[in-house]
Amino acid sequence: MKIVREDGDGNVLSGIGRAGRLMAEAFAYMPHVLVNGDARRSMFSQLYSTGIRTLPVITVVGLFTGMILGLQVGLALRKFNQEIFLGATVMISLLREMGPFVTGICLSACVGSAMAAELGTMKVNDEIAALEIMSIPPVRYLVAPRMFALLVMSPLLAFYACVLGVMGGGLVGYTQLNVPFAQYMSSAMSIAELKDLFTGLLKATVFGVVICTVSCHQGFATRLGAVGVGKATQRSVIISFLLILMFGYMITRLFYFEF
Repeated sequence: MKIVREDGDGNVLSGIGRAGRLMAEAFAYMPHVLVNGDARRSMFSQLYSTGIRTLPVITVVGLFTGMILGLQVGLALRKFNQEIFLGATVMISLLREMGPFVTGICLSACVGSAMAAELGTMKVNDEIAALEIMSIPPVRYLVAPRMFALLVMSPLLAFYACVLGVMGGGLVGYTQLNVPFAQYMSSAMSIAELKDLFTGLLKATVFGVVICTVSCHQGFATRLGAVGVGKATQRSVIISFLLILMFGYMITRLFYFEF
C-alpha cells in the first residue's frame, strides 16, 4: 500500500487526510508492537531515543522554565505584597500549560525532526519501497513503534518537566524573593488539583501523537533527494509547533471554559 502519491504532497486537505490515515493505521498496529519480538525491540529502541536521550534537554528547559516563571510572577506579586501565592501560580501554570508545552516543543525539535529526517532518507533511498515490495507494511514496521514510544514518554517527560519547574520556581522564590520553601510548596500543593494534572498529561499525550504523525507523514512524503529531506524536517518542526499551540488552546478551553 502506498503511503503518499509520487507526484508530491498535494493540497492541504489531502495532506491532512493522509496524515489522519497514517495515524489510524499506526494505532491499529499497536497490538503487533506488543506481541512481535522485532517490533518490541524497535519499540524499546524508540523509548530510549525518545525518553533517555532527551532527558538532558528536558531537564534544562523544565528547570529554567520554572525559574523564569517564579522570577517574573514573583516580581509581579511583590508589588501587591502577595508573594505567598507564588507557589500556587507557578504550579498551576506548569501543570496546565507550560510543562506539556515545553515538553512538546523539545520533543518536536529533538525527536520529531530526527524521525522526519530518518524516514525521509529511507524514502529517497527507496528503502520504504523495498518494504512494500516485501509485503511489509511501512506503517507497522516504522511508525507504530515510534507512536507507542511517544505515547508513553510524552506524559512522563511532561510530568518530569513540571516537577523540575516547580523546584526551579521554589529555588528562585527562596534565594531572590525571600519566600520560604516550605511556604512555597504549601501554596503550590494547596491549589493543585487532579484535574490540572490529568489535563496536562492529556495535552502531553496529544502532543506526542501530533509530533509522531506529522514527522512520519513528512518523512514518507519526502522527495527530491537531500534537499527534500531538509525541507521535510523543516516542515515537520514548523507544523508540529503550530499544532501544539492550537491543540493546547483547544484542550484548555474544553476543560476550563464554562459555557
